[in-house]
Amino acid sequence: MESYDINEGDFLGYTPLIWAARNGHEEVVKILLGRKEVNPNKPDNQGQTPLSHAASGGHDGVVKILLGREEANPDKPDNEGQTPFLCAAGLGHEGVVKILLGRQDFNPEKPDHDGQTPLSYAASSGKDGVVKILLEQADVNPDRPDDWGQTPLSCAARDGHQGVVEILLQLGEVNPDKRDNGGKTPLSYAAWFGSAGVVKILLKREEVNPNNADKYGQTPLMLAAMYGHKRVAGLLQSHQAATTGRSAS
Repeated sequence: MESYDINEGDFLGYTPLIWAARNGHEEVVKILLGRKEVNPNKPDNQGQTPLSHAASGGHDGVVKILLGREEANPDKPDNEGQTPFLCAAGLGHEGVVKILLGRQDFNPEKPDHDGQTPLSYAASSGKDGVVKILLEQADVNPDRPDDWGQTPLSCAARDGHQGVVEILLQLGEVNPDKRDNGGKTPLSYAAWFGSAGVVKILLKREEVNPNNADKYGQTPLMLAAMYGHKRVAGLLQSHQAATTGRSAS
């Protein structure tokens, strides 16, 4: 009879262990890991391991089982540089995030190939709970820019996540007016994408200059006008008028 390699993948590179982990089948995972020849780190064609799939799916039980094997690497990145922890953080799986934070053999701030950290992903996705958990970690920098110079605050502002913006602005080390590589500030992004709620929050901060122009000479008001964000444009213009009035008096 022909022998079968239990670590063989299908056309996606998915092994039996990956399929079981991906779909949260704890008992099957246990059975497969009971065989010493099963490789708990065998990646698929995208470089994602069984742990990456379990973390992305929010399968806490499977994550715990996989981590029971010494060879399982919680810090192994896929082809995009995304670790299991980054996947869990970006998708808001708080249980998995907490399990992985209990380990000492991984970096909770390890970025992907674009310099985006787990906090950047959680901020961009509006995962308030994960953001709070990450900010409790001493080695997580809440103002760390990615390769484009965008901070977690810029990511949250761009995508209109008011809760995350408010959480980050409570931290003294977060610069609410920090420019990215193109000169855009968090307010620029909020105005560009029409996030009126975020614009309101940012305009309350004295450090935020609503007239900052990016490297193309475009101010937040100009970006709001360009994309037809009437409410945002009104907020910015009213703020400018009020500020001018206070200066005149």
